[in-house]
Amino acid sequence: MTSALDGVAPLPHLGLIRVEGDEAAKFLNSQLTQDFALLRPDEARLAAFCNAKGRMQASFVAVPIAPGDFLLVLSRDLLAQTLKRLSMFVLRTRARLTDATAAFELRGLAGGAVRAAAGGAPLSPWSHRVQEAGHLVGLYSADGIERALWLAPHGTPSPAGSAISTEDWLWGEVRSAVPTLTAPVFEAFVPQMLNYESVGGVNFKKGCYPGQEVVARSQFRGTLKRRMFPAHASQPLAAGMELFHDADPGQPCGLVVQAAAAPQGGWDALVSVQLAATEGGQIRAAAPDGPALELKPLPYPLLADI
Repeated sequence: MTSALDGVAPLPHLGLIRVEGDEAAKFLNSQLTQDFALLRPDEARLAAFCNAKGRMQASFVAVPIAPGDFLLVLSRDLLAQTLKRLSMFVLRTRARLTDATAAFELRGLAGGAVRAAAGGAPLSPWSHRVQEAGHLVGLYSADGIERALWLAPHGTPSPAGSAISTEDWLWGEVRSAVPTLTAPVFEAFVPQMLNYESVGGVNFKKGCYPGQEVVARSQFRGTLKRRMFPAHASQPLAAGMELFHDADPGQPCGLVVQAAAAPQGGWDALVSVQLAATEGGQIRAAAPDGPALELKPLPYPLLADI
């Protein structure tokens, strides 16, 4: 692990959708994979927006900034189309959706900056704290280093801490093994293919949402044949790259979900692959003779394994 993940990072690759109104929570509950009806003020949510076939069109960290007022943090390259798609389902619901990226400051905190911002108190994943200077949301750690999102109205000074590059923050995202969906993998996965049910991204007890039947069937009928794992390669990797196994090089066995240059050299990635391909042999990226991948253990247990 590198000390580069200790401080405050700009997050220009992320944007914000604001959902406001008396029925904002009801609307989100009807569209996303997590429960918003029972969301407490001290909680945030990881959630996905799926199509009717259960394929993810976007992923969010949802933050309740006031009663009936939510911010959805998502990849900026999916923001415009996601805002348009979600707005189509508002209909008569008392909720209003807007692009709020320019209205808020958004930073990534790691290591000592998290502890300083949280006043030294532990910050568990998806916990939410309202502070005088903004909102703090706990994330999954990266190799044991604490991480958090910080949001505040535009113009609010950033939290104290040394500067982290966006590139190092993106590497920490990969090492946390909780991916953010981006345009190259739009509609490529059901949530369990990215382990979302194991990191708080899916609620199987809530009511209907687009793709719910497919997501539930994948979980309870044993039909899931792909899972996500950390991986390392010596050459550059990128989201959307196909993966190939030497046992069947003519057919892709998976996709790169998210990737970043590793400070120690090479590239770290999150890859969603057929479970059969993890049982032996070599997986390569981009082509059957492309860079070899070394799969790594997940930093958390899968729900089915608990």
